[in-house]
Amino acid sequence: MPNAKKTGISNSVIRRLPRYYRFVGELVKKGTIRISSGELADKMSLTASQIRQDLNCFGGFGQQGYGYNLIELQSEIGKILGIENRHKTVLFGAGNLGKAIATHMNFKEYGCCLTGIFDADENKTGERVAGLKIMGNERIEAFFEKEKPLIAVLCIPKTAAQELADRLVSLGIKAFWNFSHYDLTVSHKNIIVENVHLGDSIMMLSYGIVHSDFN
Repeated sequence: MPNAKKTGISNSVIRRLPRYYRFVGELVKKGTIRISSGELADKMSLTASQIRQDLNCFGGFGQQGYGYNLIELQSEIGKILGIENRHKTVLFGAGNLGKAIATHMNFKEYGCCLTGIFDADENKTGERVAGLKIMGNERIEAFFEKEKPLIAVLCIPKTAAQELADRLVSLGIKAFWNFSHYDLTVSHKNIIVENVHLGDSIMMLSYGIVHSDFN
């Protein structure tokens, strides 16, 4: 998660940026050239005022009476998100979840470049996933010295998360995409952690069913 205090922009605004990027990108693919804040608001189930306020946090990109040029808007939001930077990313844990993420996640589309996959299981060493050979954890230091990745994807057991995270931070990792079911709290300055709990999402569906009136 970007440092909202450092940027002076609220977390809620920052968290909406990827959604703006995705919706605008879909409209561009459909051939839409421009759109008003009201039309975009209808598609995103937001208000026109909310969209204008959010985008104005970054300078604003529309013109009164014209709306937003979608190609330009997508480009500007992409720059804010760092999509063009292609941050070097490594994945730890080549189990079912790790393999699925490596295979089906288009990292480059989202500003990252998957450059390495590691697993503690020696039996997996040398196996290819997403065009990359799985490496054993004993090669972590040598790989990091050469490639200098900034982002780590953790698809490892909960019990191993904190120890590995501390090791990776010491090697230069700046951000974690954490699927380990461990609420990672890294005691180092300027480390970004995005904890992903898939179970939380499906429990919210259960909550919705229990507390909604479908009759």
